[in-house]
Amino acid sequence: MMKRWIRIAVVVVVVAAVGYWAFRPAPVPADFATVERGRLEVTVDEEGRTRVHDRYVVSAPVPGRMRRIELEPGDPVAAGKTVLAQFQPSDPALLDARTRAELEARVRAAESAVGSARADRERVESDLAFARSELKRFKSLVEERVLAARELEAAERQVESLERARQSADFGARTAQHQLELARAGLLQTRGGRSAPIPLYSPVNGVVLRRLQESETVVPMGQPLIEVGNLDDLEIVSDLLSSAAVKVKPGQPVLIEQWGGEGALRGRVRRVEPSGFTKISALGVEEQRVNVIVEFDEPRDKTRLIGDGYRVELRIVVWQKDEVLKVPTSSLFRHEGTWAVYAVEGDRAVRRLVEVGQRSGLEAEVLTGLAHGQRIIVYPSDTIADGIEVQARS
Repeated sequence: MMKRWIRIAVVVVVVAAVGYWAFRPAPVPADFATVERGRLEVTVDEEGRTRVHDRYVVSAPVPGRMRRIELEPGDPVAAGKTVLAQFQPSDPALLDARTRAELEARVRAAESAVGSARADRERVESDLAFARSELKRFKSLVEERVLAARELEAAERQVESLERARQSADFGARTAQHQLELARAGLLQTRGGRSAPIPLYSPVNGVVLRRLQESETVVPMGQPLIEVGNLDDLEIVSDLLSSAAVKVKPGQPVLIEQWGGEGALRGRVRRVEPSGFTKISALGVEEQRVNVIVEFDEPRDKTRLIGDGYRVELRIVVWQKDEVLKVPTSSLFRHEGTWAVYAVEGDRAVRRLVEVGQRSGLEAEVLTGLAHGQRIIVYPSDTIADGIEVQARS
């Protein structure tokens, strides 16, 4: 009798064990990651396009017949030497007193503009000379370890900025001189016979950007004919959402990607325009946008393949720090109004409330709640809960 009860007990135990192993909850497969320390960069990402900083549209000075323009986009031009177009003016009518007075006033205004442009150029040259002397003094102070290297970098950027400003002032003075010549040409009257052709010279050293009029034709005064510019003076303009533009400051570093070559190019924010504008997105939503101007921080040899109007992608670094405790943003979820993650302790998922600092698109800074080297779950599904058994997804 005793043996019979022993056999029954053994059978019950075996059946109970089989039932437990058959019906116990299986571990939930999950993807694991590790809490790490490293560099974290927070960026504002947006598309941009290149453009020539100083571009010039050469127009017809007076009504007449323009001869065919032989130059093509990309052809090099030299300031004051390359003839962009030959212009045959129409025979001018005799000038009455009112028209002559207007043209003479235009000449005087152009003369004033030339004087103002030259004064601006002299002012920039004076500022540049002072900045160069300051840079020389800063270099000696840095060598003597009296001044921080950061101050020297700021002085070098000031010199570079003033050199570009001087180049722009030179362009402005030349343009004002050409406008004066055009104003004086308007006072010419017919003195018998046909007027001589007027050659239109390039105002800058550079290349032809666009040919706005090609074939020989009669054009009115002010008709745009050809556009020229210097590709060595490229910049990038990007329209950011106003909510993102408030995080961007002049001087912040920029990574220029997807430009067509290998690796990312370096740039720097030069200006955030103070006025925004409304733009309709591809989904038909009105957005407030702000233009941000970025300058290349690379030698021209590395950007020579980039031309005017090229598309690029920008990553403006608005915050960066080394040795940051960070986790993938895919591991974060909201719980009772705060951020949380599932930490893996043994083979169980344990919910941990965390305080999050800076965040990028892929990673987030953890201020409290986790330690370096802890395992966490990324992409937690609805099947994962506090205390549930988990295993690495195969």
